[in-house]
Amino acid sequence: MDLGISGRTALVCGASKGLGYGCALALVRDGVNVVIVARGQEALDEAAARLKAEATGGATARAVATDITTESGRAAVFAVQRDYDIVVTNAGGPPPGDFREWDREAWMRAVDANMLTPIELIKATVDGMAQRGFGRIVNITSSAVKAPIDILGLSNGARSGLTGFVAGVARSSLASQGVTINNLLPGAFDTDRLRNTAIGAAKKTGQSIEAIQEARKKTIPARRFGTAEEFGAICAFLCSVHAGYMTGQNVLADGGAYPGTY
Repeated sequence: MDLGISGRTALVCGASKGLGYGCALALVRDGVNVVIVARGQEALDEAAARLKAEATGGATARAVATDITTESGRAAVFAVQRDYDIVVTNAGGPPPGDFREWDREAWMRAVDANMLTPIELIKATVDGMAQRGFGRIVNITSSAVKAPIDILGLSNGARSGLTGFVAGVARSSLASQGVTINNLLPGAFDTDRLRNTAIGAAKKTGQSIEAIQEARKKTIPARRFGTAEEFGAICAFLCSVHAGYMTGQNVLADGGAYPGTY
C-alpha cells in the first residue's frame, strides 16, 4: 500500500533502537525524510546509517544526539528542522518500584519525560501542520494505559495524563485542518527494555532468562513478543493519508494480551 507520505518530513524520538527505530525504519522505507533523536551519539549515528541504506524515494535520515526531554534538547531539534509533517513522540519509561518510595522529584521526572515533553512537541508543531493542511502526531505510550501494572505507577500516571490531554486536543479545530493525534500502545515487544526486565526477574527468582521470557509469552494469546518492524508498520499507517479519519485514538498492539472488550 502506498501510504501517500513520500517526501514528508518526520521527527522520531528515541529512535536509535527499539520501537522508535522501528517507526523511523517504516517511514524511510516509504520515502519519508526523518530526523531521529536520542541521547547516545554513537548508537544514533549507526541507526541513521542503517536508515539511509533502507530509504526509498531519495529520503534522508538526519541524527540529532540530544535529550528531547529538555528545553535545550528541543531547541537543538528545531534548529535542524523547524517544521515537521509527522512527529512520533517516544521516551523511555520511568523505573518500576513501590509508590511509597517515590518522592516529588521522581514524579516530576516521569511527568516531564512521558507527559510534558510530548505536549511541548505537539504545541511546537501542530499550528504549522494545520496551516499546511496535513499533520500526523503519534505518541508511543504503553499498554499499561489500558491495563495498569502496579509496579509501573510512575508510567501509569504520567502516560495517563498524556492520554487525557490528547483526548481533548485531538478533537479541537485541528481535526478539521488535517491534523490527527493518536496514541500507539505497545504491549510486550522484543526490545532491550523487555530483555532487561527479564534479566532483573531472573536475578530475583533464580530462573533462567529464557524461562522468564517463555512464561511471559504464555500470557500472550499470540504466544510471542512483537517486533519493532511490525510496530513501526502500524505507526506508519497512522501517519499515512489513509488514517486521516482516525484521531484521538489509543491503538493497542499487544498480541491480544489485554482481556477487555473496550
